[in-house]
Amino acid sequence: MILARHLLAAALVLSTPMATAPQTPPAQAPAAPAIEKGSTVHLEYTLKDDAGALLDTNKGQAPLTYTQGEEQILPGLEKELIGLHAGDEKKVAVKPEDGYGPVDPSAQTEVPKEMLPQSALTVGTRLMARNAVGEGRPVRVKEIKEQTVILDLNHPLAGRILLFEVKVLAVDPPKTPEPTPAEPKPVEPTPTK
Repeated sequence: MILARHLLAAALVLSTPMATAPQTPPAQAPAAPAIEKGSTVHLEYTLKDDAGALLDTNKGQAPLTYTQGEEQILPGLEKELIGLHAGDEKKVAVKPEDGYGPVDPSAQTEVPKEMLPQSALTVGTRLMARNAVGEGRPVRVKEIKEQTVILDLNHPLAGRILLFEVKVLAVDPPKTPEPTPAEPKPVEPTPTK
């Protein structure tokens, strides 16, 4: 009988729910930042035209670094990168209107021949023209006349569909602006009686 009571007591103890400390889920590492306005983005890219010809790449070189939303890269490419994280890869086709624009037949200028070096006096020669403040602009020799040269001012990639293969190497979240010190409120005089 004593043995039966011990067995019954043991069975009751084993079947009684035990109070335990609440379980907390394991801490998760914060998610990697996504590309958003103000993010500093580091990219590896390859650029081809719609025929597949290689136009540019930075593979094996320093990454392209830009700030999202600051119009530092083509609008069509920038728009397609929103929401990507470090390690993501994407192929992007940028239409002319989201790249260097359509070809503008009126975007040309005529300059005296002596303004160009003799070696540049060949149709198709690409040059870098500088404006009054020193900003560079690529131009192409379109036509050579007796006394003048007609320069095509369209970007060399205007009117072309551009195919990018990008890999996001790193994303730095937007910097939070420094808080500005609060202006002290002027003290208003208290009316006296």
